[in-house]
Amino acid sequence: MDSEAGRRVLDPARDGAALKALTHPLRLTLLGLLRQHGPATASELAARTGESSASTSYHLRVLAKYAFVTEAEHRDSRERRWKSVHGTTSWSNEAMRRSPGGSTILGVLHRRQIEHLQLSLDRHEADLESGRLGPEWQEPSGVSDAMPRLTPESLAELWRVFQEKTDELTARDAEDPRAEQVVLFTAGLPLAPDPVAGPDASDPDRADADSGAPDAPAVGDAP
Repeated sequence: MDSEAGRRVLDPARDGAALKALTHPLRLTLLGLLRQHGPATASELAARTGESSASTSYHLRVLAKYAFVTEAEHRDSRERRWKSVHGTTSWSNEAMRRSPGGSTILGVLHRRQIEHLQLSLDRHEADLESGRLGPEWQEPSGVSDAMPRLTPESLAELWRVFQEKTDELTARDAEDPRAEQVVLFTAGLPLAPDPVAGPDASDPDRADADSGAPDAPAVGDAP
């Protein structure tokens, strides 16, 4: 495992058990809640997820075993609070696919992220509808499925530029009281030509299906 500020980079050759631990949906949910809302007890997380305290406590201990979470400062001696060790978790896709069972784990993790996207979309719509988010968030919010034609080098550059800009804007808005938690989901998934539809299926002039938000491929870290 390598680490940099706020990020944990897992090596499938050494951290296979840790990666497998992340495939459990409740563990990913607990880790995401700690990253989004800060330290919490197993009971507080149980109330948020609808699980029992015994279940959340068990899965928090598993996450702690693999150094995803650690004990936080306690408010009193009767409670045990947990916090996330890192803000994001990432890995090398190439290394994952070379490792035994890595492709399966990668597929599970990606599908867990899609489930998180659906939950985030549901909450976003409910927050707008209820007024918990103001109308100023309506226009810049959205989902895009643009399909540009890029080389491998350009796609890699796009990831880097997006991450650098995200870091820059996050630092700029850190002390702004108007800032809200924003869930950024992006995917860069190259597709081979459709053997049935033929070469026209990848026509760069075709219309993109876009919800109205700016196109923004981003980082694909686990939550």
